[in-house]
Amino acid sequence: MLYLIGLGMDLEGISLEGLRAIERCKKVYLENYTASLPYSKEKLEKTIRKTIIPANREFIESFRIIGEAKKENVALLIYGNPLAATTHITLVHEARKKKIKCEIIHGASIWDAIAETGLQLYKFGKTSSIPKWKKECGYEPTSFAEIIKQNLSINAHTLLLVDPSLEFRECLKELKESAKKHKIKIDKIIVCQKLGTKESKVIYIDFKKCEKLKEVKEPYCIIIPSKLHFTEEEFLESCISRDTKI
Repeated sequence: MLYLIGLGMDLEGISLEGLRAIERCKKVYLENYTASLPYSKEKLEKTIRKTIIPANREFIESFRIIGEAKKENVALLIYGNPLAATTHITLVHEARKKKIKCEIIHGASIWDAIAETGLQLYKFGKTSSIPKWKKECGYEPTSFAEIIKQNLSINAHTLLLVDPSLEFRECLKELKESAKKHKIKIDKIIVCQKLGTKESKVIYIDFKKCEKLKEVKEPYCIIIPSKLHFTEEEFLESCISRDTKI
């Protein structure tokens, strides 16, 4: 059996169902490339009382874990919800094609946690990702800015997920250059750090003042808000005095 288990957003966010599944497993892998964890692997091992094997993109996309699951119970732990990334959906599909049993145990994800911003979830449009540019290779994609433009055209908010290796200053630079290239005017943004944890912080700030932020802790994401309902605006304005440190 192959178990895909969502860890939720915090150290103790894993479900009871997930913990019971882990007890039945000979091997426990932790996917370590689609998101940054807000806690250490060692702390997670203490929580689940099992030794964890790190699993990178190459290992997961090789489907070797499926071969192992044919012989014994294997768990793949994934931060947030296990099916948020297309890689994991492909893994499930491949397991089913090879007639290997696969069980999915869901957990809370960033799409749940963004409700902490006070924004109405049904007003979000398409989600996009900000990748880490590699200028030396000519890899500087800005297509995520087109998603922002599309969402703004229908008064929808945009959730921007950030590559785990992308530091905030660098991310901000990419966002500014991409917005300029695609002729998008961004007035304010919402910076969310460690949502769903005890250290969660929502920062509502003028786009031009973002560079003054002293520190943004990982994992973090960015929201480009569209036209706000007055209740959304009131909630976000309260974040200025409560959470912002400039």
